[in-house]
Amino acid sequence: MEGGVRKRGNTWYYYFEAGKVDGKRKKIERKGGNTKKEALESLRNALNEFNNTGSFLDETSMSVSDYLDYWYKEYVMINCKYNTQQFYKQCIDNHIKPYFGMYKLKQITTASLQEFMNYKFINGTAKHTLKNYLGIITKSFRMSVYPYKLLKVDPSEHLQMPKYDNIKREEFKTLSIEDYNRIITRFPLGSSFYIPLQIAFHTGMRAAEVCGLTWDCIDIINKSITIEKILVYKGRGVFDFGTPKTQSSYRTLNIGDTLVDILKHHKQWQEENKKAYGIHYINTDFVCTKENGENVTMNSIKYLSRIVNLELGIDFNFHALRHTHATMLLESNAHIKDIQRRLGHSRLSTTMDIYSHVTKQMSDNTVDIFENIIKQGDNRIDG
Repeated sequence: MEGGVRKRGNTWYYYFEAGKVDGKRKKIERKGGNTKKEALESLRNALNEFNNTGSFLDETSMSVSDYLDYWYKEYVMINCKYNTQQFYKQCIDNHIKPYFGMYKLKQITTASLQEFMNYKFINGTAKHTLKNYLGIITKSFRMSVYPYKLLKVDPSEHLQMPKYDNIKREEFKTLSIEDYNRIITRFPLGSSFYIPLQIAFHTGMRAAEVCGLTWDCIDIINKSITIEKILVYKGRGVFDFGTPKTQSSYRTLNIGDTLVDILKHHKQWQEENKKAYGIHYINTDFVCTKENGENVTMNSIKYLSRIVNLELGIDFNFHALRHTHATMLLESNAHIKDIQRRLGHSRLSTTMDIYSHVTKQMSDNTVDIFENIIKQGDNRIDG
């Protein structure tokens, strides 16, 4: 492969020919430095990169913004699920790029990355959100060293999360039985939201899991629900099926007679509506549907949350049903390992961390139980 250097004005450039495109040779030319020696060195590096990988990235002038675009295209779009792709893009475009996207990739240091993390922390970014930023930064910069070979040292290697130990953590929203019954009274059998509410309350399933349920996921005989897909918003009003959040999110949940009876009546209600609407009925196999057969989506769920908050005055979002389900089980002494599997958490530590306020109460109760055992033993001895 041929290449060379040439001077234009006060700057030296290097160039070389790549493969043919549509029968025409493609020429690559980049700024090489202020001297011929620097340009020749840049040419050797560029040719080595091109010959080894079949691609060429110019690390001498690449900005962080351009690199993140490249990483997003070559890694995220290929290896990540649709929802993750959209979330990463939002984090990169709205938070990471505005802070240091204009800098050259080779200018970024551990200190500059840590300053970003600290800045977000000081300005009130939630711990979970900041962990996501940390994950994107460390993954993308680690890949800039290998396999992309744009940097020799990963500046994110020693990046740390700011400590949230002294920050008062906002408690997760949970519902009392009284408030839940008020919501069900507002959205009774026949409402579009009755079934999604009941399923989430009785199982702790996520909104996308509930909306993605089809009747082949329901086993009335064996009293179970299998989660093997979710509903994903593709934009512009388009929804499609996607895969669950993690491998642990694939699961089969046992359900009680109460929910079984609710689902039986709902299936009968759908069949009656199908006859009443005739050709105007929207035939789908979704469990959660409106009267005309149209499926309930996460956008519909957001509308439900607004009504509950504004009309009923209840501090509510749909995810509160998941927290309520788990909290009720924990407070009733259900085994936390079973709750972990029921929620689809990959690690027990995740369940313990999220519901730490409940497990602390359980620990205190355990101590009280032991104290009572001792006192009873002392009473028997004294007697």
